[in-house]
This record gives sequence, structure tokens and C-alpha cells, in this order.
Amino acid sequence: MIENGVTDPHTLAVLILTIVALILFSRENIPLETSSLLVLTLLAVGFEIFPYQGAAGKIDAIDFFRGFGHEALVAVCALMVAGHGLVRSGALEPVGRTLARLWRASPSLSFLATLLIAGVLSAFINNTPIVILLLPILVSVSLQTKSNASSLLMPMGFATLIGGMSTTIGTSTNLLVIGVAADLGLRRMEMFDFIVPALIANGAGLLYLWLVAPRILPKRELVLADSSPRIFTAHLVIKEESRAAGMKLSEVIALTHNAMNVERIRRSETTYIMPLPDAVINPGDRLLVHDTPAQLKEFEQQLGATLYSAGDEVDEDHPLKAEDQQLAEAIVFRGSPLQNRTLNEMRFTDSYQLVVLAIHRANERIKAMPQGLGNLNLRIGDVLLVQGKRSQISELKQQSIVMVLDSTTDLPHTRKAPYSLGIMLGIILLAAFGILPISVSAIAGVLLMLMCGCLSWRDAGRALNAQVILIIVASLALGNALLMTGGSDLLANLFLAITAGASSTLVLSGLILVMAVLTNIVSNNAAAVIGTPIAISIADSLQLPAEPFILAVLFGANMSYATPMAYQTNLLVMSAGNYKFSDFVRVGLPLIFIMWLAYSWLLPTLYGV
Repeated sequence: MIENGVTDPHTLAVLILTIVALILFSRENIPLETSSLLVLTLLAVGFEIFPYQGAAGKIDAIDFFRGFGHEALVAVCALMVAGHGLVRSGALEPVGRTLARLWRASPSLSFLATLLIAGVLSAFINNTPIVILLLPILVSVSLQTKSNASSLLMPMGFATLIGGMSTTIGTSTNLLVIGVAADLGLRRMEMFDFIVPALIANGAGLLYLWLVAPRILPKRELVLADSSPRIFTAHLVIKEESRAAGMKLSEVIALTHNAMNVERIRRSETTYIMPLPDAVINPGDRLLVHDTPAQLKEFEQQLGATLYSAGDEVDEDHPLKAEDQQLAEAIVFRGSPLQNRTLNEMRFTDSYQLVVLAIHRANERIKAMPQGLGNLNLRIGDVLLVQGKRSQISELKQQSIVMVLDSTTDLPHTRKAPYSLGIMLGIILLAAFGILPISVSAIAGVLLMLMCGCLSWRDAGRALNAQVILIIVASLALGNALLMTGGSDLLANLFLAITAGASSTLVLSGLILVMAVLTNIVSNNAAAVIGTPIAISIADSLQLPAEPFILAVLFGANMSYATPMAYQTNLLVMSAGNYKFSDFVRVGLPLIFIMWLAYSWLLPTLYGV
């Protein structure tokens, strides 16, 4: 706060930390969870060493950790787990199959139906599994219809973001804005309180995504849409009983009818043998080869070798020896837990009962894997060739660890699907009719899913996202510090000074625009939590109702369209569609402009500002 023209040192420190936090949140090379934990630690340590007593009372360091038990975070986590239960039980499978059939009749109308379904589902379910469900479908139909897949993927991703703006549970951003506003003494908004302006604006946005966005997106060659067989890099392990053991390399190649080309021979982690024709192949040697999946499996059979090491047999059933075997290709997308990590670090084989046989890296031929495929650092866009039971490959698709590209492997439709659908419907209806708060109904729903077998505790743990949890807690702590030290009032006064003389309508419109810009640079959750107390301060200063200003923050913070790092599904779509940063700017900026204009007219009109 300001006294006698001098800013309180605690207020100044929190404002500086806010700027630092926004910079950290925008850095791609620093994990968001690390930045969040740093901000949280600095707040707690700083206020413990330098106590603060303000008009609102004393701030204790422990106050900053209360975000871990905040109702909004509980609701976000419970809804993430419940949404995972839908995917885990295969309850969304009929949606995917119906859309795939519709595309054969009318691609244009089917694309509109896809956008509408994506938007409606995202109003009630976390949009990440929806995007993962729809991406392979859109790629598949684009191949069948010989259309441009890159013109479909980004609009679909944006449709899920638009749909999430419709209800209080549509996104974590909505839940946070509503929760923070309620903490500050305002009326808690019900699930459909702002659905009228949302539907009108969303309709304009969806029309743009359907009619305009596909025409302005440049054609991109997709890794997913490459119908030619991909060339994979693999190690053929020569066992004691292998036909190739003891043979010269030239004789080994002859066994494959001279089709195999050996890049290197690895004898140990540090020893390589030149692939000369008279080099003798010993048991334990690994031949580095590049070829299609079909050819690699053919080499394996011809030589009596294996495409996996002896230690990769995953359990007592030895899934590679089971009858119900499948090969599948899976891509490492942006934000995947495998990104910049190795298969061994993730204990991939043990966790998913699948063996990775080979790897394809776009525009690069891997020259050596000195410590084996399991210890190779994986990159965005790497395609893994996995083998295992059909059920295990289906489970991998549900886990959102990688994106399974094999279109012959469908999401399973299990007998638990009706239970998960019924439970999710109950969660929504109980909250919609005000019978239970969304945090309570969602927690109860998660318990029912666990009891009914729709989810296991392991599934529930995987559904939770440490990045989302930490950014929410850090943002709540930072927002609380701004509020308690008077920083939010200071920022509100600064905003009003800049917009001095403007009408309340223009002030409201300006707030939407500021939040839209901020959310594309930093985390949308951080923008929402920091913006909510500022919006209330602005409304109080203008002596106007706070609700439209809160909605200005909510809608503006959801306009994460102009940059790929603005939202996690943007990164997923970017990887799948092989988009460039400029593609998001080209399509996202007009969409922000449309939504901004729509809400700048709707909020003042509907709320009498």
C-alpha cells in the first residue's frame, strides 16, 4: 500500500516478485513446477524473516501453503481424476466411432460436428483427454479423404478451449476465478450462471474455426499423416541360440537375402566392431539397423535374434510370447512425461507391460545407441515401435503418456463405461442444482469410481498433474500476498489511471484484453488468480458490480490461443500437427480479437455496466 506517497516495502517486494514470477512462468527452459515452487518458497521464507502486519492483519508464512487445501484445487484435482475415469473405462469410445462414421458422409458437416462435440464435452470434462481422443481420428479421416490434416487439428484444439469457458467447471481457470472471488466475499457463481454470454461468444468463435481457420492455416507435413512406412532404428540382439552367432557379418546379411544393412556392431557399452564383411558376430552382440517395422520383425525371425534385451521380459507371462500380440507406433508429444527422459528412467516396460523395439526420429538417422534404446534420451516427435498385448496397447493409449498412432488399436469399451458415465453425470447435476459444491460432488464421484472399479488408485495418481497443482498453489499464494499487502489495489489504481476518462465499458473491455495478452505469455491459472482481486478492486473504485469484472478476468484468462505454450493442449496439438509458432499467431490472434469484441459487447450489455 502507499502511505504519504511511499510504497510499503512489503508491497513493493510482492510486486517485484509478481513480475519475476510472470517472467519465470513464460520461460520454456524452466519447468513450470520449478518456477512455481520457487515463488512459493520465496513468499514463505520472505514473510517469515520479514513479518508483515497490515490493515487486513498479519501474514504468516504458513498462510501461503493453504492453497494445497483450497476448495478450487480440490475440485480441479477431483475433476481431473474423474475425467480420467471416463477415458480409462472407454466411455468416450462411442463418440470417436460416431465421428469416424460421419466423416464418410460429409467431411465439412462432420468437422463442424467435431468442433461442437469437442466444445460441449470440454464444458464438463478436462480437455486434454478429449484432444487425445480426437487427434488420431482427425488424422485418419484426413488420410482417407486426402484432405489437409493440419487444417483440422488446431481448430479442434481451440474448440475445446472455447467450450471450457461455458461453465464453472469447464477449466481449472474458471474454478480458480470463482473460488478466489468467493474467498473475497462475493457470491459464489453457479455452474451455468454465465452460460448465455459464453454461448453467444462461443458460437462466433466456432464459426471462425469452422469456416476461416482451416483456410488460413498453411499445409504442414505431419509425422502422423505420413502414409509411407517409417524407418526405425533398432538393436538386433544376438543370443546364444541365434543362427547368426559365430557367423561372419556377410553370412548374417545373406540370411536376410542381403536386405539388412548393419550400421554398427556393439559388443559392449564402450566397444564397437566395424561392420566389415568378415567381422565375426558373437552372442551378446547388438546390430544397429535401420528399417521398417515389418522388415525389422523379418530380420528378427531370419536371424533368430531379438529386438529387445533379455532383461526386457516384463513379467511371468512374457507378453512378447503371448498369442494376442500387436505392434503399435506411439509418438512422444510436447509435455509427455517421456520428453527428455529415457525409457529406463520411466520404468516403461514394467509400468506398461510393453516392450519398445525401435525408434524413429524425424529427419535424423541415429548413428549409435551406446547404452541401448532404454537409455536413449527421447525427444519431442520421436516415434516408438512398441509390442505387446492388444489390451496393454489400449491401456497405453488411455494413459496420455504417448500418442498411439496405430489406428487398428481402438479404445476399449468396457462394462465399466456406463458406471463412469453415470457417476460423471451425477457430479455435474449435483453441482448444477446446487445440492453439493462441485468440490464435494467431484470427490464423492472419484470415490464411487474407485469403488466401482472404473479407476484404480494407480490410475488416480497418474491423472493428477504436479505442474497444474503447483502453479495453482503458487498463484493463490501470490494473489493472497498482493491482496494482503495492498498490491492488488495499487495495480488496480494504475490500470484506472491509464484508462482515466474512459467509460466503464472501455475499462471492462481493456481488462479483458490485458488478461488475454497475459494468459498467452504466462500460465492461464496465474493470470486468473492475480487478475481476480485486481478486477474486484477496479469494480469497487468505479462503484460498479464486481461480477462482470470477474467474468472479464475469467473469459480473458481463457483466451490461450496465440502461443503454443499458453495451454498444455496447444503443445499437444503443435506436436501432432507439426505446427510452427507463427501458425498459432496467425490463427489465434484473430480468434482472440473475435472473442474480445464479443465479450466487450456482451458483458456491458447483459450486466448493465
